[in-house]
Order: sequence, then structure tokens, then C-alpha cells
Amino acid sequence: MPNTLRNRSGNAVLWVALLTMVALAMPSQASPSVGPVDGQHDFDWEIGTWKTELRRLAKPLSGSNEWVEYTGTSVIRKVLDGRENLVELRMKGPAGQIEGVSLRLYNPQTNQWSLNFASARNGVMTQPVYGGFRNGRGEFFGQDSLDGRAIFVRFVISKVTDASWRFEQAYSDDGGRTWETNWIAVDTRVKGDE
Repeated sequence: MPNTLRNRSGNAVLWVALLTMVALAMPSQASPSVGPVDGQHDFDWEIGTWKTELRRLAKPLSGSNEWVEYTGTSVIRKVLDGRENLVELRMKGPAGQIEGVSLRLYNPQTNQWSLNFASARNGVMTQPVYGGFRNGRGEFFGQDSLDGRAIFVRFVISKVTDASWRFEQAYSDDGGRTWETNWIAVDTRVKGDE
């Protein structure tokens, strides 16, 4: 099979798998007569300042099991009259510092969020992940590249306690059959910032 055709077939399989994951991440419907749940306020609980503790896999999808740790803050602000929000992340650790922003945009036509991250290191937005919350758990999926190869990205947000939440990112380079977690952050609300 020629390389071009093989690449097109591989990309088509990746896109079908991605679309399936995004469809599964869509907010559930209350009932057919009521229509889809409006997820516009899914992140309202997070507005404010949080202490962030992060573990990050140093070399994702390389077979390495070396994790690096950071601590810092996440500040989440409402934008566009609360319809969207902006996350400002600042962390330091033995491996250096991470600074960046995440712009979260809600699409009322699809009832889905897109999460868009940019590192201050290069000022470039990564490919967005799309999804929403179901039963208090957020699941978001997207496609990106790592070291020149196509990968899927899964981002999961789950409640730990009323004052802390877990954010977990994983990559797949086999069309979503297996996932490798590479980013685990736990945010704890700063006291007095409720």
C-alpha cells in the first residue's frame, strides 16, 4: 500500500476514534422532551484561587517512568460575563517552572466545552480538547502530535472533596486502545477564597 494511502487510512481511523470519544464525553440528556443539559455553568465551582500540586511524566510515550513535581497556584476568572473562563497557572519545581493559561470556551449549540492551553514558554495554543461534564466528572478528548506522531489526548476532571479537584491528562498513540497518564494535578481551594 503506498505511504500516502496508508497515512490517509491511519488518519481516518484516528478521526473516527476521536469523534467516538468526543460523542461519549458529551453531556447526557435529561430526557428527549427536555433536550440537552446546558453545561454553561459546569466550571462555576472553580472560580477563584487554588493551590496546585502537580506530578508530570518527564518523557510521555517513551517508556520512561520518571515523574517530576511542581507546586504553585491556579487562578480562575470568569470572562465574557461568566460564559467562559480563563485559568492562569504558575508552578515551580526542581525541573523548572510551568506558566501558562487555559481558555475554556462553551459552545451552546453543541453543549460542549473546548479547553485551549498555551504555555508562556512558547505562546502557542495546543490543539483543544472537547467534552463536558456528566455526573460531576468532566471528560475531554482531542488530537495532537508528540515528537511528530499523531496522538489522542484525554483530560479528566474529578472531585476529590468539596475543596479539592483532580485534573488528569493521558496520551494514546494507538487510536485510544491504551492510555498513558502523564499529568496529575490536585487543586485545593485557598482558604477564604470561596
